[in-house]
Amino acid sequence: MIKCSECGYENIDGLDYCDGCGAKLTAAAAPAPAGENGGAAPSEPPAAGASPAAPAEEIPAAPPPSETPTGEIKPPHETPAPAMAAEAPAAPEASAKEAPAAAAESSSRAKLQVVRGGRKGQEFPLEDGNNLVGRWDPETGSFPEVDLDQDDPEAKISRKHALIRFEAGKITVEDIGSLNGTYVNRQPRLMPGNPVELKSGDEIIIGKTFLKLVVDPVS
Repeated sequence: MIKCSECGYENIDGLDYCDGCGAKLTAAAAPAPAGENGGAAPSEPPAAGASPAAPAEEIPAAPPPSETPTGEIKPPHETPAPAMAAEAPAAPEASAKEAPAAAAESSSRAKLQVVRGGRKGQEFPLEDGNNLVGRWDPETGSFPEVDLDQDDPEAKISRKHALIRFEAGKITVEDIGSLNGTYVNRQPRLMPGNPVELKSGDEIIIGKTFLKLVVDPVS
């Protein structure tokens, strides 16, 4: 007998359509062969060297949205993203080596003071770095840092006579090719291009003008 899957009417074998409702009949599937003890047939063993199939990993379902007492639906709880690591502080701009140099340059003040042959008592503060000693140049309009034009009526001082360098507390003087020479503490004339180190109280003779170096510590 063939039982109709639509109405349950049992039809005679060999019919294609149900006598009760007219629906198309489907032949029942043949039963699977039983094992030796009447159970299901054993599955085929895996091939040699093949690992048994791992069970499929179950994916947990997302929690359903919850409803608040007021009727508002809240979305499922989400794990917050980890906070970004704090940025490392920027390196200080000034290096440790620059600080001692700056302190050395500002640890003292130096000046030249006219003691003879010009405006006695006139002072010329020395700047950090190079200080040109000479006279005003009308052709180029340049003024030296130590301008002795008014202290040299006989023009014994060259326009570019000497160079005094004040760096990191050290002071030197050198002749730069003057006509009448440069002298320190009434010693022999300085050779051009050969700097000589000075200390506070030293006397420099340029032309007929006598200058005294005065170095004062910064308080």
